[in-house]
Amino acid sequence: MVEYGSKNLSNTELVAILLRTGSAGENVISLSSRILTRFGGLAGLGKAAFAELCGEKGLSEAKACQLLAALELGRRFISLSPEERIIISSPQDAANLVTGEMGTLDQEHLRVILLNTRNEVLSTHEIYVGNVNSSVVRPAEIFRPAVRNNAPSLIVVHNHPSGNPAPSEDDIAITKDLVASGKLLGIEVLDHLVIGSGHRYVSMNENNQGFA
Repeated sequence: MVEYGSKNLSNTELVAILLRTGSAGENVISLSSRILTRFGGLAGLGKAAFAELCGEKGLSEAKACQLLAALELGRRFISLSPEERIIISSPQDAANLVTGEMGTLDQEHLRVILLNTRNEVLSTHEIYVGNVNSSVVRPAEIFRPAVRNNAPSLIVVHNHPSGNPAPSEDDIAITKDLVASGKLLGIEVLDHLVIGSGHRYVSMNENNQGFA
């Protein structure tokens, strides 16, 4: 890194620098390469849980913490760099942010994408994991990140593990409640995307479901 600069190093070499040392019978470059292959590259590594990392041979708790800390710092750096912010100008733009990951999840996840006045993505927040239905979802939980971050608008996103993105009656009921609550709070709910498998999604605003 000193000689060539960080931009000229491979992902394997950068992760190896974070890990610092290998283990018995495996040097640090080999360990780094194996870990990246095991989790499907940086994108998969960024979604790995602490316990998953610690379960890999050669990764101690300290090394797992170093990896997770570096990945989180990277995410935060991007969110703080205006030139790196993604602009949402259509439901497809929002779907492009999440379908790759959320379309493969085996549990329902509900997240909110916070936007500024220029419709630039400020951050994404996980709100619920499990059954996303009208008896569980509370508007206060949905809007809390927007209030804390002074975001004027947001997009709600959740997935259907079945793979079918067709909104349910619960999805429509939740959306109606959130749109009404947003008006009271002065925070606009721009859309509610339901994510299915194979990069399929439904924009409930486009379909006029819950936004009437």
